[in-house]
Amino acid sequence: MTNISIEAPEAVRGQPYPGAPDNWKRFFTFSTDHKVIGIQYIVTSFFFFLIGGTLSMVMRGELITPDADLVDRTVYNALFTMHGSIMLFMWTFPVLVGLGNYLVPLMIGARDMAFPRLNAVSFWMVPVVGILMLASFLVPGGPSQSGWWAYPPVSLQNPTGNLLNGQVLWILAVAISGVSSIMGGVNFVTTIFKMRSPGMTWFRTPAFVWSVLAAQLIQLYGLPALTGGAIMLLLDLTIGTSFFTPERGGNPILYQHFFWFYSHPAVYVMILPAFGMFSEILPVHARKPLFGYRVIAASSILITVVSGLVWVHHMFASATPSWMRILFMVTSMLVAIPSGIKVFGWVATIWGGKIRFTTPMLFALGGISNWLFAGITGIFLASVPIDIHVNNTYFVVGHFHYVLYGAIVMGIYAGIYHWFPKMTGRMYYEGLGKLHFALTYLGTALTFLPMHPLGLMGMPRRVASYDLEFAYWNVIASIGGFLLGLSTLPFILNMVSSWIRGEKVGNNPWRAYGLEWLTSSPPTVENFEETPLVVSGPYGYGRNQPLVGNIPNPGLTEFPESLTQQQTS
Repeated sequence: MTNISIEAPEAVRGQPYPGAPDNWKRFFTFSTDHKVIGIQYIVTSFFFFLIGGTLSMVMRGELITPDADLVDRTVYNALFTMHGSIMLFMWTFPVLVGLGNYLVPLMIGARDMAFPRLNAVSFWMVPVVGILMLASFLVPGGPSQSGWWAYPPVSLQNPTGNLLNGQVLWILAVAISGVSSIMGGVNFVTTIFKMRSPGMTWFRTPAFVWSVLAAQLIQLYGLPALTGGAIMLLLDLTIGTSFFTPERGGNPILYQHFFWFYSHPAVYVMILPAFGMFSEILPVHARKPLFGYRVIAASSILITVVSGLVWVHHMFASATPSWMRILFMVTSMLVAIPSGIKVFGWVATIWGGKIRFTTPMLFALGGISNWLFAGITGIFLASVPIDIHVNNTYFVVGHFHYVLYGAIVMGIYAGIYHWFPKMTGRMYYEGLGKLHFALTYLGTALTFLPMHPLGLMGMPRRVASYDLEFAYWNVIASIGGFLLGLSTLPFILNMVSSWIRGEKVGNNPWRAYGLEWLTSSPPTVENFEETPLVVSGPYGYGRNQPLVGNIPNPGLTEFPESLTQQQTS
C-alpha cells in the first residue's frame, strides 16, 4: 500500500467581499446576500434620483418666468406627477430599504436577513416598478398627469381611450411597489425580532434598528390600504367598476382615506430611518453616549402608534366634519412630542462633546436643523385654520420638501458617508464631501425656503404659469434648484473615485462602538465567524465597558480596546 497525501483544497469564496470594487459584477446578479442587495437598492435608487431630479430642474426652468413658455401645460402636469412618484417610490423608499438591508443584520449580529430569497425578490421588483414608470412616457397620451396622489375623478379620465395608458401603468407600478414593500416589511420585522445576537436585549439594540423596526411596522399596517385603493382605482379605470366614480355612485373621498391612511405615515417610514442614522452618527463623531437612548428608542415606536391616527389632516378641505377636524388636529400635533424628544436627545448628545466636523457629521447636523424647521411648519399645517388658509399652496410644497430633502435626503447622505468605509474598505475624499454638503445645504435653503412666503401670498401649487407678483421668490427657488442639481456632481465623483482609488482604511476608522464595526471592511459573506455575545448596551463612549463577551472575528484586531472583555482584561 502506498500512502497518498491529500492536500486540502483551496477554499474559494463565492462572495468574498460584497462591497469590493473588483467584485462589482455581483451587483448585477440575483444575490441573496443582504449586503449585495443593500448596495443594489442604493445604487438603483440613486439612478432614479437623478432622473427625478432632472424632471424637477425642467419644472424649475419653467417656473423661472411667470409665463408657461418652456413646456406644454399637459407636459408640466406629467412632469410634477412623475417627479413626485419617482422621488418617493423609486428613490426615498428604496434607498432607505437599502441602507436598512445593509446595516440591520450587521448591527444585530446576524449573518443575513431572515428570508434571503424573499429579500432578493423584493429588490428585483423595484426595477420593474421603475421600468413601468418610465415606460409611461412612451404610451399614447404620455404619463399620468394626476399627481403622485392620483385623486379620482382626475385619475379616472382617459382621453385617449387606450386601455394601456399612463395612469394604468402608474397604478400597476404603485401596486407592485406596495407588494415589494410589504414583503420587505415582513422580512425586516422578522429579522429584528428573531435574529438578534445572544445578549442583545431590546434596550441593547441600536437606535437605528429601533427606527427601522418602527418604520416597517407602519409599512405592514398601512400599505395594504394604499395597495387595495390602487387596485380598486385600477378596476374603475379598466373594467368600469364604480368604487370612486361619482357619476356611478362611487365616492372619490373614500380613495383619499385609503391614500392618506398610508401616505401620511409614509413620511415617518422615510424619516424614522433618517432619525436612526442621526442617533448613530452623532455619538460617534461627538465621542459621547447617545443622551436618553432608551427614550429615543421608545419614541420611534410612539411615532408608529400616533402616525396611524393622523391621516385626515390632509383632508381638512375635503368636506371633513368639524369634530373630525378637531380630533385629527390634536393627534397630528401629538407627533411633535416624540419628535421633540429626539431633537432634545441629539442636542444633549453633542453638547460638550469632542465634535469632529466630518462630512457625515455635517450632513447629520444639517438634516437635524432642517427637520426642526420642517417640524415647526408641520405644526402649522396640523392646525385647521392655517391648513385651510394655505391648502394647495406652495407653503405645503415647501414644508414637504424640507422634510423630504432637507431632513431625509441629508440623513441618507450622512449615512452613506458614515458607512462608506465599512461598505468598501476605503475612505471617501473629505474635501469633496464638504463641498457636497455646502452645495446641498445652500441649495436646499434657496429652493424650498422661498416656497413658504409664496404659499402665504397665495400661489397655488401644480401651475406652470403664475402672476408677476410671485416672480421674485420663484427666480430664487429656481436658482436653488439648479444648485441642488449641481451638488450631486461632487458626490458622484467622490463615491466612484473613492471606491476605486480611495485610501484603504481599517475595519473601524471612526473608532466607533457597534457590532458592524467588529467585522472586516467590507464584511465577509457571513459577517461574523462567531456569533457576537453582547454584554452591554450601545454607545459606551467614555465608559470603558466591553460591548461583547467574545471576539466575533478572531483574525481582526483593529478595534478599540474596550470592545471586548478579552482585550480589557
